[in-house]
Amino acid sequence: MTSRPMWKWGLSEMGQRFADDFADGQLNPPWMSWVTGGGQVEVAPGAARLIVPGSSGQAYTDAQITDYAGRARRDFPWRLPLRLTVRACASGGGDTLRGTAGFGLWNDPFTPTRREVPRLPRATWFFFGGPGNNMALALNQPGNGWKAATFDATRPLFFALLPLAPLGFLLMRLPVLYRAFWPLGQRALAVAEASLPGTLLAEPHDYTLEWLSNGVTFRVDDKVVLFTDCSPRGPLGFIAWIDNQYAVVTPQGRFAWGVTACEEQWLALQQVMIETL
Repeated sequence: MTSRPMWKWGLSEMGQRFADDFADGQLNPPWMSWVTGGGQVEVAPGAARLIVPGSSGQAYTDAQITDYAGRARRDFPWRLPLRLTVRACASGGGDTLRGTAGFGLWNDPFTPTRREVPRLPRATWFFFGGPGNNMALALNQPGNGWKAATFDATRPLFFALLPLAPLGFLLMRLPVLYRAFWPLGQRALAVAEASLPGTLLAEPHDYTLEWLSNGVTFRVDDKVVLFTDCSPRGPLGFIAWIDNQYAVVTPQGRFAWGVTACEEQWLALQQVMIETL
C-alpha cells in the first residue's frame, strides 16, 4: 500500500470503504475486543496489539478484535465482492510463536459467548498454527505453519458425503486411497491453502484477499500467493486474534484440542482496510 489513511468509514462510488490505521491510539467502532485467560488488547498510536502473556499451558488464553460483536450471524457485516487488506506483524516468526493467530473473515461458528447454537465453519483468512496444530485438510500442504486459506463446511457436497465419513476416515489411512479420494473431500469443504514463509510474521507486511463469487485471491505485498475458485458463502465478519490453543483435524479421523505453554507473544495490526467491490 502506498498510503495509510486515518480511521474512517464511508461510501465511495464503488460501495462501502472502511480503513483504520489506529493513528489516534483508540479502538474505534466497529471494533470490539474480547480477551480471556489474561489476554490483552493494547492500542497505541499506529497499532493495535493483541497480547498473550506467558502461559504454562494450563488454561486457554486469547486476545482478539472483531467487527461483529452483538450481531446475529445472519447480520454479519460483509458479503462478497470485497477486498480486505491488513498490515500486520507478530512478536516473532513461525519458529517461535505457539498456539494460533491470524486475521480475515469468518462466521464465528462456535464462540462460547455467543447465544446462538454452533454452526459449521466458513472462513477466508491468513492463519497461523504453531507446533501441535495439525489441521491437514489440504492435500500436499502441512497441517500447521503460516498460510493463506479458505474453508466452507456448509456446501451441499459436504452434506452429501457426510454419511460416508466413518468409512472415509478408515480409507484415508491408506496413502494410495488418500491421494486418490481426498481431493473430493477437500473440494466438498472448499479447502484451499498455500503455505507462507513463517519469517514473514516477524516484520510488517501487507496481506490482501479479494473475495469474489468465482474465487478468492490472496496477496502478500501485492504478490499473488494463492488463487482458488473455492469461495465461502457470506455473510462473514472480520476477526484478528492470537491464542495458545492447538487443534488436530485430519482426513484420517484424528480430532483433538488443547492448550500449550508459551512465552509472551503478540500480533500487531497497523492498518485494516475493507472495501466492497
